[in-house]
Amino acid sequence: MLNSMSKIFETELEFCEVCGSVLPLPGETMFIECKRCQNKINVKEFHGIENHSSHIFKSYDASTNDKEEELSGPTVERKCSNCGYEEMIFKAQQTRSADEGQTIFYTCKECRHQEIEYS
Repeated sequence: MLNSMSKIFETELEFCEVCGSVLPLPGETMFIECKRCQNKINVKEFHGIENHSSHIFKSYDASTNDKEEELSGPTVERKCSNCGYEEMIFKAQQTRSADEGQTIFYTCKECRHQEIEYS
């Protein structure tokens, strides 16, 4: 540490030892300056340090595809405007201000066509 700020944290070099902020990557200068407290660290302190990271992704399972999942919820006798099926699942939500009616979302059980009704 080059300035008169006192060291508060015992940290890895990726973090400022004065304020704990994440340090920027070294550039072409001889020092890394903390963006928050302006603490300066000599880049020689980073010589030979390796940083490794990994990402773990969940595997895609076609059996959990949303299209394959069975629709559930309350149903109503309503003709689908897309396929003519006579039963739809509905969900009511308050999407506008409290003094206005609710919005009802309908989903066809057969073709999954969606319709909206503002009441």
